[in-house]
Amino acid sequence: MTEASISVDQDQFKCPVCLDLLKDPVAIPCGHSFCKVCINGFWDQEDQKGVYSCPQCRDTFTPRPVLRRNNMLAEVMEKLKKTELQAASPAHCYAGPGDVECDFCTERKHKAVKSCLMCVASFCETHLDPHYQSPAFKKHTLIEASAKLQEKICSQHNKLIEIYCRTDQTCICYLCTMDNHKGHDTVTATAERAEKQSQLKEEQMKSQQRIQEKQKKVQELKQAVNTIKLSAQTAVEDSERIFTELISSMEKKRSEVTELIRAQEKAELSRAERLLEQVEQEIADLQRRVTELEQLSHTHDHIHFLQLIFDHATYPPPPDSGGEPSGLQLTLLNPPRELDRHRKKG
Repeated sequence: MTEASISVDQDQFKCPVCLDLLKDPVAIPCGHSFCKVCINGFWDQEDQKGVYSCPQCRDTFTPRPVLRRNNMLAEVMEKLKKTELQAASPAHCYAGPGDVECDFCTERKHKAVKSCLMCVASFCETHLDPHYQSPAFKKHTLIEASAKLQEKICSQHNKLIEIYCRTDQTCICYLCTMDNHKGHDTVTATAERAEKQSQLKEEQMKSQQRIQEKQKKVQELKQAVNTIKLSAQTAVEDSERIFTELISSMEKKRSEVTELIRAQEKAELSRAERLLEQVEQEIADLQRRVTELEQLSHTHDHIHFLQLIFDHATYPPPPDSGGEPSGLQLTLLNPPRELDRHRKKG
């Protein structure tokens, strides 16, 4: 019978504590799964409190739950490892530049897939099998293939570094707790990693929240900018309309005042022309009278002189028109007064 092929994401089968593929997987009451070694190490640090928590969801349990191997998940992990091994092409199995080499390959070195902190060595898929199959290797700690395994070994005691000293904030081996770090606040590296991982997630959540707040602020500022631009544009349009209306009104008033001045000019010119004709006629009459009086003054006949004097006395000189041309100019020479009157009326 052909087995069904299932596509899975390896991240679904990683231990939340060591972040590696589950080894000897166990499930705790809240439903989350961990490597048996990882969860035991984490709970060992909580023995004094008597309350045990899930490193992932922080759910608590009392008393300490009994751990049982999750056989179904363990089988899935075995099949997943075999599938990865079969899917890898021969060319990709050999170590290349930058890859970690298997320490147990005698001829051409294969690419190491895991490193063992207990063995202080790296293994390819073939040489790694004993760690999964033999009970003697069950307590060994496997990590992603690393070329810097010596950094995980205590240089003073030549032991695996698996303890974290919170007092000095450094990683040490178990012998260091009896030597230079005696009496210090120490926990397993696994437990410290789980706690730091939880703190990191909280920090990530806070950062993400701050990002959302900043993004909201950006949207508010953008909206404010758009509002300012719209308000400014509206103000410009209103001012343009008002000034256009003012200019139009001033042009209209200018035309009206000009027409008024021209009408007054026409009326005053007509009056001035009539007065001019009248005054010229009066001048002609006066000149004629002067001539007559001149002639009369040269008459030698006394009787005739007296008779003519009597006639001139009977007909008095023509009346004076009394016109004042200067009065015509007063109205025409003061258009601002008319403009001011129309502006007040407007």
